[in-house]
Amino acid sequence: MPVIFRLAFAAVSSFAIAGAAQAAQVSKVEIRGLDEAMTQNVRVSLSLVDTIGKDVSGRRLGYLLREAENEAREALEPFGYYSPTIKIEDSRGTRRIATSEGTDPNAPAEGDRPAAEVAAAADTGAADARAASDATTGQAAATPVDASTQAAPARAASPPITVTLTIDKGEPVKVRRSDVAILGAGSDDRYLKQDLAAFKPGPDQVFEHAAYEASKTKISRRLAERGYFDADFTSRRVAVTRAEHAADIDLVWTSGQRYDMGPITFEQTPKRIIRDSLLERLVYWEQGSYYHQRKLDTFRESLARLDYFASIDIEPQPDQAVDGQVPVKVTLTPAKRSIYTAGLSYGTDSGAGVRLGVERRYLNDRGHKALAQVDFAQRRKTATLQYRIPAFAWLDGWYTFSLQGTDEQTDYIDSRRVELVASRSGKINQHWTATASLHGLRERWAYADEDDNDPTTPVDYRSATFLYPSLRAEYIDADDRLYPRNGISATGMLRGGLNGAGSDANFLQAHLTGRWYKGLGARSRLITRGELGHTFTDALVAMPPSLRFYAGGDRSVRGYEWREVGPRIPAIPGRKAFALGAKNVVTGSVEYEQYFNDTWGGAVFVDSGSAFDDSPDMRTGVGVGVRWRSPVGPLRVDIARGLDHPDSGFQLYINIGADL
Repeated sequence: MPVIFRLAFAAVSSFAIAGAAQAAQVSKVEIRGLDEAMTQNVRVSLSLVDTIGKDVSGRRLGYLLREAENEAREALEPFGYYSPTIKIEDSRGTRRIATSEGTDPNAPAEGDRPAAEVAAAADTGAADARAASDATTGQAAATPVDASTQAAPARAASPPITVTLTIDKGEPVKVRRSDVAILGAGSDDRYLKQDLAAFKPGPDQVFEHAAYEASKTKISRRLAERGYFDADFTSRRVAVTRAEHAADIDLVWTSGQRYDMGPITFEQTPKRIIRDSLLERLVYWEQGSYYHQRKLDTFRESLARLDYFASIDIEPQPDQAVDGQVPVKVTLTPAKRSIYTAGLSYGTDSGAGVRLGVERRYLNDRGHKALAQVDFAQRRKTATLQYRIPAFAWLDGWYTFSLQGTDEQTDYIDSRRVELVASRSGKINQHWTATASLHGLRERWAYADEDDNDPTTPVDYRSATFLYPSLRAEYIDADDRLYPRNGISATGMLRGGLNGAGSDANFLQAHLTGRWYKGLGARSRLITRGELGHTFTDALVAMPPSLRFYAGGDRSVRGYEWREVGPRIPAIPGRKAFALGAKNVVTGSVEYEQYFNDTWGGAVFVDSGSAFDDSPDMRTGVGVGVRWRSPVGPLRVDIARGLDHPDSGFQLYINIGADL
């Protein structure tokens, strides 16, 4: 081999060996001096973090340390900090200090240059402004003093390296001037004026990118929602002056004209199941009225409540507008016509049972519905028939006619009941729904303690007939009905009947329940619940068991059996006491939930209350529970114990479904 080739081969081999000998491994990257949000943003921005636990060459490590300065600085800019001082140290003793311009004070200076003024378009943000500044000033990144790149004897391995970034974020950039405006017809829009007045960041506020983008997006979205389909930006520019820690915002829209609601067309595919004239009755606005997206959203909710369609697509078509009116195309896909249900059940009083049901979502093109359901348990059997007709007068809702029969043969009562109900329900607004109904009830019952156990003696049944109106109203205001973190719900019911007007006794009954949810931290919440009911009557004995109040059990007073709290038939040997029902009820509950991750959590609670005729005999129960956030609502498994002489020991409750 010629001498020159041998020398070249030796040089290349030596370089490769030296590079391998200088391989290093980063074991940890620490970031100090920032709050949690800033620290997280810096961490995810550092290329250095991606090399943790991997072997990298000394040259590559030096490059990553230099890049860490720029990456950390860019990660702080969205929070409004453009002039940080960054000190980078590693466990080998390498140290680098970067100022706001990215220069090492120990490195040779390029020249005496003033701090740069940075200008950037709002779309690219202030991060691009920094890049523009670097290009105009011509400043070069400083080279760190990296001990690993110095000539040194070859080593077999280097110990793991810990890199520490100590960051003084410096003085934040604040908004010095904010010129945010809308030109055109939208300049007189009351709601757009409110959005402009609330634009953030405002003068003397820190220029945070997230707040700026959120405010800009909100106004752009509001313009589209309110029918300004031709709106566009006239100016989008943010100028950041680092030397003065100041930002100037220049953001202007031209709204164009406001469009109106045009004709609406329906397309049901693959086949038409409901006549268009029925769906058109849900359109509550007049053609030619001002356009607003909320009108279409409310219309979508009304269509969804009908439960006829599997998918609902409402498409405004501003590109096809005529004389400023936007046509709306509604495409509907029918849902499955029949729904079959089946399930198993078990109750301590009712025994094992099965539930079977069928519902027809639409019987005809007028949208009528029908439901049939049977609950067949060992000691309690119920059959229900229901027929519903869509209603649009006054409130969107339903006319409902239902017939239900119940046969209950438990250890303490023999009861048979038939009830016919005709009702009109409707949604008043976003939070309120109401139902007015007329009930016809025929009930026959006999308590077990009244049976003399003589088969030759007929059972002495009591019977009652009641015809009475009822009014029920429900209020819900919550951030999420499946799992509310902040919300309130309340239900009020008022019903009454007159002796001689279809009822066997005079009575007036009021019942109110409420729930309050309050989020505490990211994964915990406080839940309170209350119930209050009162019956005005002088003939409680004549009132059937189904019209009386009870307490005890799940969603009442946990720690006690179902209906255990209140007036009862006294216990005798071989048989426990059983509830009679009462004129009044009052219950309350406080519960604290803590989730350990996004799915699983636990709960502790205390319940108290009583059903009573004259004065309450309050009973209290305490317990713990397990929570699982399933796709159909929380699964709740509770174990509770009564503190006031319950009939039995610990009680187990299992529930699944939406909270509201």
